[in-house]
This record gives sequence, C-alpha cells and structure tokens, in this order.
Amino acid sequence: MTYDVIVIGSGPGGYVAAIRASQLGMKTAVVERSEPGGICLNWGCIPTKALLKSAQVFEYAKHAADYGVQTEGSVNADFPAMVNRSREVAATMSKGIQYLFRKNKIDLLQGTGKLQQGISVEVTDAEGKSTTFQAKQVILATGARSRELPNLLQDGKYIIGYREALTLDRVPESMVVVGSGAIGTELAFLYQTLGCNVTLVEFLPEIIPTEDEEVSKQMARNLKKMGMKVMTKSSVEKVAIENGKCKVQILTSKGTEDIEAEIVLSAVGITSNLENIGIEELGIKTENGKILVDEFYRTNVSGVYAIGDLVPGPALAHVASAEAIVCVEKIAGLNVEPVDYKNIPGCIYTSPEVASVGISEKKAIEAGYELKVGKFPFTASGKATAAGTRDGFIKVIFDARNGQWLGAHFIGANVTEMIAEAVVARKLGATGHEILKSIHPHPTMSEAIMEAVAAAYNEAIHI
Repeated sequence: MTYDVIVIGSGPGGYVAAIRASQLGMKTAVVERSEPGGICLNWGCIPTKALLKSAQVFEYAKHAADYGVQTEGSVNADFPAMVNRSREVAATMSKGIQYLFRKNKIDLLQGTGKLQQGISVEVTDAEGKSTTFQAKQVILATGARSRELPNLLQDGKYIIGYREALTLDRVPESMVVVGSGAIGTELAFLYQTLGCNVTLVEFLPEIIPTEDEEVSKQMARNLKKMGMKVMTKSSVEKVAIENGKCKVQILTSKGTEDIEAEIVLSAVGITSNLENIGIEELGIKTENGKILVDEFYRTNVSGVYAIGDLVPGPALAHVASAEAIVCVEKIAGLNVEPVDYKNIPGCIYTSPEVASVGISEKKAIEAGYELKVGKFPFTASGKATAAGTRDGFIKVIFDARNGQWLGAHFIGANVTEMIAEAVVARKLGATGHEILKSIHPHPTMSEAIMEAVAAAYNEAIHI
C-alpha cells in the first residue's frame, strides 16, 4: 500500500503531523510500536500531571482547617490508588488519540518502523512479521528516552528513570533525585509532598537552571521549606547497592558527602531515539545525537523529515506539535512561517508552578539591552491571598528603548495557565504600555502580570 505520508511515532509531534496531513487531504498512516500518544501522553506529561494533582489534593486535605473546613480522622495518601488514577488518565487520552485517527481516516500500523531505500517503511509487528509500505513522504517522530550516565546506569529497581518513578508500588522512605530540570524537580516535589525524604542534586549553581535566577532561588526556598535537601554545584560520583540500599557518593564544592537512600532517580536529560530507524542506511545526517534539518524539518534525504525530540531545539511536547504543523503544511505547499524558537513557553508543574518565555534578566544584560524590569509579588495579590497561595511572583523584562517584551518569568499558583498572555503579546509585538492599557479582571492571579508591567514602568498603584 502507498501513502502520501507515513509518520513513524505517535507522540505530540507524530499524531499532530498525521492529523494535519489527513486534514490537508493526504492519505496518511502512523507507525507506533507501543501505546498511541507516545511517551508524553502515556509516560510523561499527562500521567505526571495526574499524580501532581493527587499530591495537590492531598495537601489541600491536610490543610483543610486553614480554609475553615473540618475533617475527621487523619488524611492519608493512597499512592497505589494515585498511580492507578494516573494510568487511567493516560489510557483515556490514548484512546482519544485512537479516536482521532479513526475520525481522520488515518491508518494505525502497530509495530516498529524502519526507513528503507526508495522512501518506504518496513513495519515489524510484535510477532516479528514484517510488511513494507510505500510513501511519498516520511516524517520521523520517534521521540526520546531517559538519558543514562555511565556512573548512573538504570537497573529499574534501585536506580530508576522517570518511567519507573510513575509506577512505584509505594512511596519510598528516601530518594536521591539527580538533575533539577522540569522532570527531576516535578518528581522530587511529588515524592517529598507524599512523605518521602528527597535529596535533589544539581550540577549547576542553581536548580531549574534554564529559568531566571530569581525564580530558581525562589523554587529552592520553597523546596527547602518542604523539608527537601537541595544540593547545587554537586554531582553523583557513584552509587553502590548494599543491603537493599543505595549508597550515594556526592561530590560537592566542599568535598565528598555520602547519602543513603532507597532509590536514586536519574533525571539528567533525554536521549533521542535514533537507533534502528534506518537513518544510517539512508545516510541521514546527524550531529550531537540529533538529526539535522532545515527550518521546515527536511533532512538531507529528499522526502524524509524529522521533528520533535529528534531534532535540535527544546524537547517539549508543544514544540513538537508546532514543528509537526509547520512540517506538514510545507509538504502540502502552503505558505508557512517557521517556528519562532525565541518565543517558546516553558512550564514546571510543582506547587508553586513555574512558567517562562523569552530571555532571563541575566541573558538580557549580557546581550547589551537597556532594561525595564518589573516584579509583582503574590503576597500583594487579593486573589492569591484569598486562595491561600501567596508564594511567588511575576517578573517581566522589557527593552527600555522600544518597549519590546524580552522575557516573562512567573512562579506561583496556576502560572502555567497565565504564560500564554506573554507568548501572544510577544508574538504580536505588544509593548509594555499596550499591556498596561489592556484591562485585566480583578480579582485574578493574571492581573499580577499587569501589575508587574506597571512596576517596570513606574506606574504601579497597588504596591
């Protein structure tokens, strides 16, 4: 059978590419060796957020009296039930992807896909039977997996990755989390909230190192307030398993420190799934573990494209989806605008949450900008005070010469739902004064954005 487009992988890049291709009239198939929806939907973004929601409800229940609600007896976290709920959420979303495939007349080819000469795809099913399908265009969207360090090899029991962390049968008494990016910080927060004694280890000077320094410091304070041990400028040198425990040797700026933990969670990044998909045989160029593509995701081999975690750029679900649409619309011959990688929002779903877009204050200064910087603390927010979520702040950065919105850095309750305002404003070229003239509803958490902009322009009236 011949298709206009075959997509290998059904994650946020793959399934979006397939649906858009079908919408544009192309006969489309998706090759998937596991659950439709990929890692993000089944083992990443979605089940993680389900678990974090359970942890948030647990926290609310423990502090119900703060809101004038009386409960009888103790409040306990049923972790297996939380895990079951997260798996049900993931399964529901996966079924939703399958429904969208059927609705859009997309063929789901269950098995492992591999590129062949002549732009075809060999699909090998679970029983080892192989079938070759012809395609005019092939889009590679095979995603990534947990990265392993030579001195931190995962055994799935004592040293684990994010996938195992989502399906533990109980909350361990202690855990060392290595790496404080979004994955590491979210999972460290989850387990600390549920009663585990967590040590978070970060090689760089600040945790969540891609965020603005003030946000990183605020997050560190919040995690320490929970009782978490946060170690920066530190690295795990080795892990020895003795008597069912992990003996973790950590090199710090002050010397070596030994910590015992039940589990070590490695969250040091991801590795692209480039192996055994046929790129070597076709001579597709790679560099530093990524497939090289142009601005429309064309590889050096005609008819073969790559998107998502396979290519350079932020390894984020919404980025993969955006790349998928640009890629497919270009294939369809539409007039396409490339993805603007300078306007990609990032989110971390702890409590408080973190969200950002654009550049940090430090990077703006290094780039030579003259700045207007404004901050608004949620301690001054009526909505945050009423909700009992006063931790955090909104920080905005503008070019003082022309009002260009250079960066937005949020930490607080529900800020991941608020960052899109800054993304859209930056896309449209809105200046600080235009934000000030846009009425924000009161009382809301989002009006803190307007207040921060007012502070930047010395027009604040509420603080």
